[in-house]
Amino acid sequence: MTRSAIVIGAGPSGLATAVCLQKAGFEVAVLERNDRIGSAWHDHYDSLRLHTSRKTSGLPGLPIPASAGKYPSRADMAAYLESYAQTFDLDVRLGYAVDRVDPEDEGWIVRHEHGDDFADVVVFATGLNGQPNRPDWPGLDGFPGPVMHGSEYRNPHRFLDRKVLVVGFGNSGADIATDLAGAGIATGLSVRSPVNIVPLEILGVPVTSLSLLRRALGPAAADRLSAPVIETLVGRPEDYGLRRADKGPVRQVVEDGRVPMIDVGVLAAIKAGRIAVHPGITRFDDGTVHFADDTNATYDTLIAATGYRVDLTTFLPDVPDVLDASGRPKVSGGPSGRRGLYFCSYHASPNGQLRQSAQEAAQIADHAAQTHG
Repeated sequence: MTRSAIVIGAGPSGLATAVCLQKAGFEVAVLERNDRIGSAWHDHYDSLRLHTSRKTSGLPGLPIPASAGKYPSRADMAAYLESYAQTFDLDVRLGYAVDRVDPEDEGWIVRHEHGDDFADVVVFATGLNGQPNRPDWPGLDGFPGPVMHGSEYRNPHRFLDRKVLVVGFGNSGADIATDLAGAGIATGLSVRSPVNIVPLEILGVPVTSLSLLRRALGPAAADRLSAPVIETLVGRPEDYGLRRADKGPVRQVVEDGRVPMIDVGVLAAIKAGRIAVHPGITRFDDGTVHFADDTNATYDTLIAATGYRVDLTTFLPDVPDVLDASGRPKVSGGPSGRRGLYFCSYHASPNGQLRQSAQEAAQIADHAAQTHG
């Protein structure tokens, strides 16, 4: 008897899961709400490059081509994902926006804009970049210039005659600020919270590839051992007008799901004075931005690189037990507590999200095959 599976999302985690399920004997359909495979990678800012190495970022069964270099670009990844789906002849159905998923007999009904489909197994793989988190501040309505989320930024060309404030010091915020400053644009960076900063590589090894150290010693010990090396390579947060987090970078990911800022140029730009660092925003007064240290500065464009929210509540109204209070899956990469329902790559990983996606996809397929034999 043929076993059926539906994977929701045609990004890296969805494609990896589909291939693993296909190899395990399932008949798999991938439903993607957008009009192309890996749509987020097509829409990311132009200068984006992976912070994880090509060799550790490939999906199951197909390495990223060597032509992409050590750290593949956005365009490289978009092309790779398209090639991945073609190589394994995946049944990817574009323009299929899923409304909800309901338990039905021994399986699941996936309701989407084209009708309903039944499957023995359903895997959510819509990723960590869910709904853009758009913060609000007093007086923002009166800000005279453009206000956008970081997901809407592509390149510096439209900002050449502007003074831009980037809010947020995650990797996207740091990359966007560096991109703007590199184009000679007056750039500020508002950083509300204490941070961890790490180099792209330690002794030639990508920082995200040092998982052996974490596994051998545990997060806290790994942070203690690596701290002197990191400080030698990139300095202290205080050297750049930033506050140091009370946890090391590995603990921050494992315990809080927050990825440290991996430096690919922003620290040099700050040190050279090409990026002005400010604390968190308290309010706006027309074009004047007021900060938590009682200073202020004038900007005419705001880019909020303030991350995303993951909330799957509306998709699973009849099975809320698999989600936490915020709507994020309680379990990622394993049995959810409901037979045949899985979630892939919803928890941040210190080893890189692509590698985590590949590992979780294989685990999900193994478990699904065992329980639907």
